[in-house]
Amino acid sequence: MIHFFLSQSDEVFVLQTEQDLSATDVTKLEWLFGGAKKQNETALSGFFVGPRAAMITPWSTNAVEITQNMSIEGIIRIEEFKKVAEDFSGYDPMLSQKYQDLTQTVFTIDIKPEPILEITDIAAYNKQEGLSLSDEEV
Repeated sequence: MIHFFLSQSDEVFVLQTEQDLSATDVTKLEWLFGGAKKQNETALSGFFVGPRAAMITPWSTNAVEITQNMSIEGIIRIEEFKKVAEDFSGYDPMLSQKYQDLTQTVFTIDIKPEPILEITDIAAYNKQEGLSLSDEEV
């Protein structure tokens, strides 16, 4: 389950939880996020920059640990997003991505792994793929 907390400066804290949040937990989280208010919507429209879905950030790990110390149970992930203009490009695409709308699937990764490639001739594969392995390494 995904929950959104919106600050006055267009920062959005996105929480992934195992279950719904209690009123007490919402109050604690609004305090923790500097007054950001919980949104009742299941999705937020617009453009946002935040961490890549596949990368749980160190910030998230620390934030989840803080919530555990505050006796808030069931939080899996917390990430911070910033609302931006559609043409905004001032972010590092290696670490962040631009999202059109934040939905309940914001942290879902729909990538299927490629099948295992059996390699019978390592020397030939080294040349084919340009791996630059030395003769000793092959």
